Amino acid sequence: MEKLQYCEILGTKINVTNMEQTLGFLKSHLEELRGNYICVSNVHTTVMAYEDEHYRRIQNSGAMALPDGAPLSVYSKKHGFANAGRVTGPDLMVELLKVSKEEGYRHFFYGATKETLEAMKRAIERDYPDAPIAGMYAPPFRPLRPEEDDAAVSLINQAKPDFIWVGLGAPKQEQWMYEHRGRLSGVCIGVGAGFDYLAGDIKRAPKIMQKLCMEWLYRLLQDPKRLWKRYVTTNLKFIKYIWKEQG
Repeated sequence: MEKLQYCEILGTKINVTNMEQTLGFLKSHLEELRGNYICVSNVHTTVMAYEDEHYRRIQNSGAMALPDGAPLSVYSKKHGFANAGRVTGPDLMVELLKVSKEEGYRHFFYGATKETLEAMKRAIERDYPDAPIAGMYAPPFRPLRPEEDDAAVSLINQAKPDFIWVGLGAPKQEQWMYEHRGRLSGVCIGVGAGFDYLAGDIKRAPKIMQKLCMEWLYRLLQDPKRLWKRYVTTNLKFIKYIWKEQG
């Protein structure tokens, strides 16, 4: 497999890429990627990785750590990677759904709730009718017993997916992908709230806010009670740690 370019940000190796390059890489190396996983990284996960060595190892052990958060691609550009772009989890999922018929891709969705999965299934069948849904599974909101986990792995592998979309939220989804590396027939991609976006439970920020690195603010305004501490505290920590690293 070709060596991927990356920019190290607070100890996490964030790939220098864009959507077109990422889609091309996945197409060219799909067979080699089976059983591996891809992290979709942002400021929140990067700060968590900086503070937690084990989580940093998880972020750096996958096939890729994509720059989901705009500040990560901005940082990369300012540090000599002029072609650094942004690849968000929800956008990557949509782009792969679009080309599924042409490329023969099959998709499995692991995470969220049954209600969200059902809403997402309806949206995919409406907007991307030619994208094969290999299967869906909403795990209980507790650690699975070994026999339950084995059954879930069997369910996924019997469905023969190419892409296994994992929507458990960070850091749980990355931990799950790391623990299941080598056991699954497809490549896992952690997409956080990607299921909620596709299902219509959460609205994406306008493009202008995404370009201005303000998507976090849009999310915060939608759910301030749950997200204020995560976004405000994490963003301040990110600035502090970057300043400290650059001395």
